[in-house]
This record gives sequence, C-alpha cells and structure tokens, in this order.
Amino acid sequence: MAEIKLVPRGRIGITVEAEVIRPDLLAGKTEDEIGRLIVWQGPRELPLSQFFEVELQGPAQEETRIIIDGDVSRVKRIGQGMKSGVIEIRGAAGMYTGAEMAGGQILVQGDAGSWSGMEMRGGLLQIAGNAADHVGSAYRGNWRGMTGGQILIGGDARSQLGGGLAGGSITVEGNVENFCAIRQSGGLILIKGNAVRGLGAEMNGGTVVLSGAVENFTPGFIPQGVESDPRIGELQLEGRFARFSGDYAAGKNPKGVLYCRMDREGEE
Repeated sequence: MAEIKLVPRGRIGITVEAEVIRPDLLAGKTEDEIGRLIVWQGPRELPLSQFFEVELQGPAQEETRIIIDGDVSRVKRIGQGMKSGVIEIRGAAGMYTGAEMAGGQILVQGDAGSWSGMEMRGGLLQIAGNAADHVGSAYRGNWRGMTGGQILIGGDARSQLGGGLAGGSITVEGNVENFCAIRQSGGLILIKGNAVRGLGAEMNGGTVVLSGAVENFTPGFIPQGVESDPRIGELQLEGRFARFSGDYAAGKNPKGVLYCRMDREGEE
C-alpha cells in the first residue's frame, strides 16, 4: 500500500475546499503531481502544496493510505466521494469530511465538522471525538440522506444527526442534541447517551435505539410494548427496552421503530 503523508504548513485562516484529498485520486501520482493539485480558498485556485508538505512512501498502487498529520478543521471536503483506500486524520477534521463517500475508510482522531458523512453510500467514517451538526444527513433540499456504510462517533453529536437516513448505520457513544433521525426512512441509529428533543420527528422507517434519556419525547410515537434483550439485525441489545412506532404526526402508517432503554422496573 502506498502511503501519502500530508503535513499542514501552518494555521489556515480562510477555509480551504480540498476534495482532491482522497486516495483514489492521489493513487499513482508523484509528490510533485500531488502538490500541484488545485484546491480552493475563497475565490482563488491554489496548489495543494501551498497548504501541505507532501511526502510519498512506497510504490505507486491503487490501494493508497493518506495520513494527515495535524489539525485540518479549516479544510473542507476531505475524502468527499472517495471509493477506496484509507484516510487517517491525526487531529480535527473540517466540514463535509467523507461526504458522499462510497467506499474505503476515514479515521478522524479528533472532532469532525458539520455535514461529515453527508449522503454517504458506503465505507466507514470513524470519528474519535465529537461531531457537529447534520452528520450523515441529506443536504438541504434533498430528502434522502445516507444510504449505506457506517459512521462511528466516539463522543457526542449535535443536531439533525442522520437526517433523511435511508440505509447504513450510525453509532454515537455519547449524547445527541435536537432532531436526531428527522425524516429517517431506513437504516439504524444507535445512541448510547441522551437526546434533547425531536428524536425521530417525521420518521417513516428504519430503527433508532436510545440507551439514555430523552428530555422532550416526540409526541407522534405510540408505545408497542416492552422487549427484553431485543435483536435488531446483527445488533444484540442487552436490557429491557420500550418499543414505539411512529412518527404518526407525519403519516397514517409509519414504519419507524424507536427503542428506549428502561433502567427501572415499570419505567417507560
């Protein structure tokens, strides 16, 4: 596997649009060719080498690993549309990281910006830290969000996580904020912490599992009983969960399923 190391040259002020940073586009290129690739900073077209030192190790191959050694929270669209290979970001990542990706892996050791994993179709996006708004969601004006792949978030996620989710899965180790799973039609969202409000609003398919508490429960969900150690596809849950269907505020026959953990006997 060829390895390409990108080291930020310094602090970036105006954000940079760098969708060229993806393994399947850099595969087979020399250091000079990679450095000459064009990125955008505001209205200006500039070479990638203006923002990153480039180091290439190993023979040119289709299977390529990109290591970004530093904070790139001011760099947008890393890995957008990627189909193969690996990107490892040793720091925070900017907006649209892994948006529309169809394959490969992106590993972010820090936080990730808004719209990361937007309309993702395949592959793995793993965020060790916290995630901002709209991760795994449909873009504005589109109803269909993530359709495949997997997003793993080690910390918390902000609002509208998995908006329009139609397939694939999202796991959050921490908490989520507002309108997680809004307009979800398929796939699975697993939240191991708490939620604020609007959980599953306008949901008509798919499954949401909440292990913590929700501050303001969405009124369009109807209880369907209690299940012990339910199995959802390949996911085996432990404990007692109240099962709800909804969101009936969005239609007469919704097929969304919401599981909420019950920690005490009789709690719903």
